[in-house]
Amino acid sequence: MTTRTACPATTSGASWDELVAAALLGTERRTPPVTPRPGQDTAAALLDAAALSTVRRRAGLRPAPARPAVPPAPSDPRPALPSAARARLALLLADRSAAGRGSPRSAPDLAELLPQWLTLANHHGYRAPDALLPALLDAARARTDLRPEALTLGGPRALWLARLNAEWRFALRGGTFRAILPPEGAAPAVPPVDPSAGAAGPEADGRSDAQRLWEEGLFAERVSLLSAVRHRDPAAGLALLGGTWATERAEDRLMFLDSLRDELSPSDEPFLEQALSDRSRNVRATAAELLSALPGSALASRMAERARDCVSLTGAGGIAVEAPAGCDSAMQRDGIVPNPPSGRGERSWWLGQLVEATPLDRWTQWFGGLGPAGIVALPVADGWQPDLHAAWCRAAVRQRSAEWSRALLGAPALPPYSGDAAPAAWRDPAKLLSALPPEERAGWVAEFIASHGLSDAFRLLGVCAVPWAQPLGRAVVDALDIARDAGSYPWSFSGVMGLAERCLDPGQADRLEVLTAIPAEDEDTAPGAGGYWSEAFQRLVGTLRLRETIRTELAPPTD
Repeated sequence: MTTRTACPATTSGASWDELVAAALLGTERRTPPVTPRPGQDTAAALLDAAALSTVRRRAGLRPAPARPAVPPAPSDPRPALPSAARARLALLLADRSAAGRGSPRSAPDLAELLPQWLTLANHHGYRAPDALLPALLDAARARTDLRPEALTLGGPRALWLARLNAEWRFALRGGTFRAILPPEGAAPAVPPVDPSAGAAGPEADGRSDAQRLWEEGLFAERVSLLSAVRHRDPAAGLALLGGTWATERAEDRLMFLDSLRDELSPSDEPFLEQALSDRSRNVRATAAELLSALPGSALASRMAERARDCVSLTGAGGIAVEAPAGCDSAMQRDGIVPNPPSGRGERSWWLGQLVEATPLDRWTQWFGGLGPAGIVALPVADGWQPDLHAAWCRAAVRQRSAEWSRALLGAPALPPYSGDAAPAAWRDPAKLLSALPPEERAGWVAEFIASHGLSDAFRLLGVCAVPWAQPLGRAVVDALDIARDAGSYPWSFSGVMGLAERCLDPGQADRLEVLTAIPAEDEDTAPGAGGYWSEAFQRLVGTLRLRETIRTELAPPTD
């Protein structure tokens, strides 16, 4: 047996970092701190020195007590994915980082189908395969929009893995509460296991897991927990927040207060009334906004009395407006911001805030029983109509009034407006549409597209329920077909085409097959536009068929 002689240069005091730097840069760019043996090249000498240094470093380690064994992964009783769906998930996760690259332009974008796949799998109550949990967590780390659905699919085992890998710690900030508060009707999930907690159980200090997370968790964890508790038991969530309200930072109080919006109820009024005296102006303003969304609140009544003094019917059947002359301390406590934005008059600014916070049914009482459509049609004196109608639009959105939203929007076939001359409702019609029932919303947008095309419809489509109802889907496809026949390039409609891939009913694929053919081009057609449109429609049809296949693969589990 021959013994290899160590490189003499390894005794010259070269540090490990110096050896690594020379290896990374290359021996041609940096001379390594080693001296080769006779007949040995520099690279081999560097490797010898690195090997010897590695042995020396390991030999210098002192024995240490063994670490506690990693606790076993918790069980997940949810049904496993069907085999076809499991294979599809593996394909979607593998393709997520290379969306659109190296594939034909007519091929579906698999990365854009992953959110829908996750939503459908969670709807049926499936759990993620254990072997795909690392890839699922990597996908959620790269895309924040995937995190809620990905962590729901991953379940308690995804959280268990996240505690073992620092790159997945994000899951603990948004997913721990899922282990504490399982879905309604489901069996309680295994509580999170904290290896540093020793032998103490979750109730060792008298606090529940939820209480401990609320008092000690990261801010994002606490927001998620508050939302989850509020969804299950609004009163319990409010009690959780009230217990630490006085010690919270102003910016945290603001975020916690905003999280009450989804489950807002009259029982929240006493807490919100106290928040009107908060030392933070933003907290006071948010509390006032939430109270004004409760038509029966004391604040809404106070605002209504102020608004009634400012807006009234004239004897000629119109509306007279007398804006507030000042903004006193009582108005400011109720959320009226005294200083207007640049370019806005003080009195119109105060008037808009008063009308916005007034319960909409009061106007019917004050205007002789007129409905919203009749009130909106009344002439407004002295040029106050834009301010008054804009405030009514904000009130309709805040109070989720479909009747007022419908009246302010008007007929979708009206001429489109733009710029400062547009009626208040048309400056952001998507917000008013969001207050309408889903079917009516889709029908309104379908009529708008049929009358005005797609150029102003992108934001309107974004508030429509998925999959689009048949009249809306047909209107979008017809408008795309018209744009193709006009000879323009499809790139101007790429946003709408992307929405169509995700939102059209997959059952429309066969109907769209005829649009994949390359149309004949004439002298008015942009060069090559027909081919680009053909590719765009091929991708649309392919995506719809793939979505239908995914829906079939993710059939509900059998009992």
